[in-house]
Amino acid sequence: MQRVEYKVIPAPNKGLKDKGVKGPEARFAHAVETLMNEMGAKGWSYLRADILPSEERQGLTSTTTVYRTLLVFQRPVPEAHTGPAPTPPESAESEPDAAPEPATEDETPRDTSPEPDTATPANSNRPKG
Repeated sequence: MQRVEYKVIPAPNKGLKDKGVKGPEARFAHAVETLMNEMGAKGWSYLRADILPSEERQGLTSTTTVYRTLLVFQRPVPEAHTGPAPTPPESAESEPDAAPEPATEDETPRDTSPEPDTATPANSNRPKG
């Protein structure tokens, strides 16, 4: 299965003027077309448009919900690009519920209990009074 990555950008809010483009609808369509052609030139293919709510501050104490139109693009991820390195699963030694492995004949069992800290006296953290 081929992996894909996504890019989400805000849709244009107003149209772009250009030669031969007249009227607000045509200018807005031209702005969207220009944006889509720029993304296509970078290897992104248009997937869909979504309208999503966004809470924003209004004044000092209140919030308001604004609906934003977003354009979603996708492109295949090259096989050489794997992204961030996956974190390996934790080993059985670090899990507290895991049973310790039995010692082999070559290995003697070792004491895994923590050694008491003898460098500082037990009362050193108490306030003097």
